Amino acid sequence: MGVPNKLATECILHIPGKMPFEGKTSFGMSVFNLSNAIMGSGILGLSYAMSNTGIVLFIILLICIACLSSYSVHLLLKSAGVVGIRAYEQLGFRAFGHPGKIAAGVIITFHNIGAMSSYLFIVKYELPLVIQAFLEWFLNGNYLILIVSVCIILPLALMRQLGYLGYTSGFSLTCMVFFLSSVSDFLMTSDDRYLSFLKHSSCDASNFSYPLYGFQTAYTIPILAFAFVCHPEVLPIYTELKNATKRRMQGIANVSIMGMFVMYLLTAIFGYLTFYVNTESELLHTYSKVDPLDTLILCVRVAVLVAVTLTVPVVLFPIRRAILQLLFPAKPFHWARHITIALCLLFVVNVLVILVPNIRDIFGIIGATTAPSLIFILPGLFYIRIVPTEQEPMKSRPKITAACFTAMGFIFMSMSLTFIIIDWTTGEKRAGGGH
Repeated sequence: MGVPNKLATECILHIPGKMPFEGKTSFGMSVFNLSNAIMGSGILGLSYAMSNTGIVLFIILLICIACLSSYSVHLLLKSAGVVGIRAYEQLGFRAFGHPGKIAAGVIITFHNIGAMSSYLFIVKYELPLVIQAFLEWFLNGNYLILIVSVCIILPLALMRQLGYLGYTSGFSLTCMVFFLSSVSDFLMTSDDRYLSFLKHSSCDASNFSYPLYGFQTAYTIPILAFAFVCHPEVLPIYTELKNATKRRMQGIANVSIMGMFVMYLLTAIFGYLTFYVNTESELLHTYSKVDPLDTLILCVRVAVLVAVTLTVPVVLFPIRRAILQLLFPAKPFHWARHITIALCLLFVVNVLVILVPNIRDIFGIIGATTAPSLIFILPGLFYIRIVPTEQEPMKSRPKITAACFTAMGFIFMSMSLTFIIIDWTTGEKRAGGGH
């Protein structure tokens, strides 16, 4: 029996003969999970982005990306409501058949693997330094990420439903609030150690108020785009939401994006006004150069490590869901598949973390390719293809807007990749370079 379009916005298209899945996750827990999906290691690169654009241009770009991300979620929810499906891959199938389903699954997989890699990359480089500072032991970062993956990430990734991670997501956000407050405190209470750092830096003090414009600025837009990508998690969270409606889920997205916008903006401003053009692509590395043994800096490092570690299971869920949709679309839930996919994903991510030498490469390439696809291209194409022409003709304002939105994604992707390739070919390392 078909589901009317009006009712389809309120429920999930379920398998005949089975009870439809009823979400049990509250509004607040959903906000925590989506905010945690948005916020990740990208927050550590925002001060570096501001050092390449200046404050005004950075704020303009951040506002634009936040608004476009919210509009993109609207397109996704509208498309999902029309057909009564809350799976990204199935929307791809309804829009373009099997090629669309495969493309959506592959893009989500690559994007979230890149995100997980960037999170564990931070663990690899920061955790050994923290342990060495507190206990005077030095441990190999490669071994530490294996320990963290097995002892912390894997048990959380084995949860059957994403909603169960709401509590850990809330704690992760609390750690990042502490990070923000510490960054502001460091700016307000800078002492002789900070002044000595600036004096011995490679940049002249007369240039501190000016951003370093150039090809390195090409990394700014991908970093910002990557920082706001939460689209692979939107539909899984929508599926598990209690009393789920399109309006309620859009409210969750808007609250999450607004909260992260405020946190991103304040972190970027405080970090930039502290170090100006000396800011490196990974902000914690810059602070460690001032005084690696400072108690507050060490506590901030611990907080960030906890936050990014607890984010990994959240972004793993959409990858597993994509793999299940692609390889086992008609199979019921089975613990063996659930556990095996998680183990394989963590293995792949750990290998990537050991082999990829620079966090900027992860931010730049992932942001320039998959982020435009998830934010601009796929939601726009899904909306154009799925929403019936009887309901909205191709020449209607919503369809034209969605088409322009999609075109913007292709332009954005081409521009970002071109600038990054030019930067690579010049072989220059402007404004720091991270690890």
